[in-house]
Amino acid sequence: MFNKKNRVTKTKEIENIFKNGKSFYNDILGFKVLKNEIKNNRFCIIISAKVSKKAVVRNKIKRQIRAIIIGEKNILRNDFDIVIIVNKNIVGRDFSEIKNSLNSAFKKLNLYA
Repeated sequence: MFNKKNRVTKTKEIENIFKNGKSFYNDILGFKVLKNEIKNNRFCIIISAKVSKKAVVRNKIKRQIRAIIIGEKNILRNDFDIVIIVNKNIVGRDFSEIKNSLNSAFKKLNLYA
């Protein structure tokens, strides 16, 4: 679980990120990134019931993505709001594939320090 200071929770903030943020999509994940005034990164993971009807599967995917982000948090540049949109193609992928996809997206978005 992210700390409260590392979460984007308000609907208006998420809408602002979608409206004004920079986009990037790969085969299993989508990203919306917007620079913020706070000096730490904030994340939001969006996974629809269309990805999987089973909440267990959706929660597992969220936990895996959170674990990867927490591991990478120290080497990411600060001051960004990041919304991660999960695609249907993620179901059945193992942890290493998700990690590679996330890392390549962070590189493309220049989020590494």
